[in-house]
Amino acid sequence: MPDKYGEGQDIYCYPDSNVLVNLLGITDNDTLSAAEVEFTRFRLEQYVPTSFNYFSLAILKDIHHFLFQDLYKWAGDVRTVDISKGSTRFAHCDFIESSAQKLFDQLAQENYLNHLPQKEFVSRLAFFYSELNAIHPFRDGNGRAQRVLFECIAVSAGYQLRWQAIDVEHWMRANAESFFGRLEPLTAQLGQAVSRL
Repeated sequence: MPDKYGEGQDIYCYPDSNVLVNLLGITDNDTLSAAEVEFTRFRLEQYVPTSFNYFSLAILKDIHHFLFQDLYKWAGDVRTVDISKGSTRFAHCDFIESSAQKLFDQLAQENYLNHLPQKEFVSRLAFFYSELNAIHPFRDGNGRAQRVLFECIAVSAGYQLRWQAIDVEHWMRANAESFFGRLEPLTAQLGQAVSRL
């Protein structure tokens, strides 16, 4: 049975199912989605960033593990299968680590976007968000973990990122557009959410 990313039987799912194997034994996607919302909301309230001046795949893995530790044995682990959404294929699983390393190295070379005027900060934030989204390091939960990471990057650079200011439907479309190199919609969406601390 195809999973939610349109692939065939997935080793992360129960046999003949598209429900992710989870620590709660839930075998229904709606129930699992509701549990994800509740557990990650609870963990998010407890989350204390370990760094505001250094960012890496290891930190993103830590965030993912913290958010999803109650649900998935593989929380914080890079996926070992290829995934796609519609016609969009995310990074091949064999290249996740190296692709992420290059991206975080570039972020470091740009001083984690510190000391940038707001317009330039938003533009570069959109670029890095889009690139990391294309890598999609985890089997599930990428968006939530990535948003926490980018909130930390924003704080580090003297900004705040308020996701509530973004319309979900417009955000999803902007992310889809960014896969084709069109960053303007994503930049516009982030521009609504970013303000100075």
